[in-house]
Amino acid sequence: MRKMRHWLRGAAMAAALSLATLPALAQDKMTVLLDWFVNPDHGPLYIAQEMGYFKEAGLVVEMIAPADPNDPPRLVAAGRGDVAISYQPQLHLQVDAGLPVVRIGTLVATPLNSIIALKDGPVKSLKDLKGKKVGFSVGGFEDALLGAMLEKHGLSLKDVTLVNVNFSLSPALFAGQVDAIVGGFRNFELNQMAIEGKPGRAFFPEEEGVPAYDELIFIAARDRANDPRLGRFLDAVERGTAYMINHPDAAWALFIKGRPDMDTELNKRAWRDSLPRFAHSPRALDRARYARFANFLKERGLVKTTPDVATYAVELK
Repeated sequence: MRKMRHWLRGAAMAAALSLATLPALAQDKMTVLLDWFVNPDHGPLYIAQEMGYFKEAGLVVEMIAPADPNDPPRLVAAGRGDVAISYQPQLHLQVDAGLPVVRIGTLVATPLNSIIALKDGPVKSLKDLKGKKVGFSVGGFEDALLGAMLEKHGLSLKDVTLVNVNFSLSPALFAGQVDAIVGGFRNFELNQMAIEGKPGRAFFPEEEGVPAYDELIFIAARDRANDPRLGRFLDAVERGTAYMINHPDAAWALFIKGRPDMDTELNKRAWRDSLPRFAHSPRALDRARYARFANFLKERGLVKTTPDVATYAVELK
């Protein structure tokens, strides 16, 4: 037995010395272009970074906030970034316009968009929007979303007055400039309103005639969808998501580490409300869901055709 212990000890030392002489795992660089400034919606990426999941996947990932939120898809299509965070509704419009990008994964698997009114205001249901002013920031999809939701209640866009409030959604509502807003994210605007003592009432598209869709997705250039780094990237993001769900408080501490400007009451509440909406399996793709939403956009006149889902959304192996 004593000889066996000596042999095992020697074997272990030899193995350790052998490993020590091996070169370190090569780290492949990747650039991820965010859709907006850093916020809790990006939590899984930053947790994957802080927990070392990217490093363990052999990746060095640089995350860059855009100067213009419209730029990331175009930059990725041009090869000036490896991955961009975008929105499923925008993906359909971009592909219809000929942009050569493809969905490779999902970050937020539910809609965040909503119609919001003041909780103690006159709008108690969507029917109450008749003759009212509705603020918006981005035309096109938000108009289509609002129109579909109104139609379920016997109204149309002709029954409301649309007011472009130029991304000043909540302030316009507070000031009485509009009676409701479309485009407010339920994990941010609703919390901001509550913090300011003016709670909101939200109406959710997926409950009001709009097919469910992924809010935030990962896209890449179509001709780079087979890049082996992409699968490793999504696996690390999946691990980051799992850690956030299992350890929300510890994950929050990691998220704000070195980023004291993130440590706000709004971000804390948004973090809490975002947790159940992250995709548990970022690679997974529901093709029928994508096709259903594409048909909705075509019916609304936002896209001319509905190509095969496989041409603009893939499930990496």
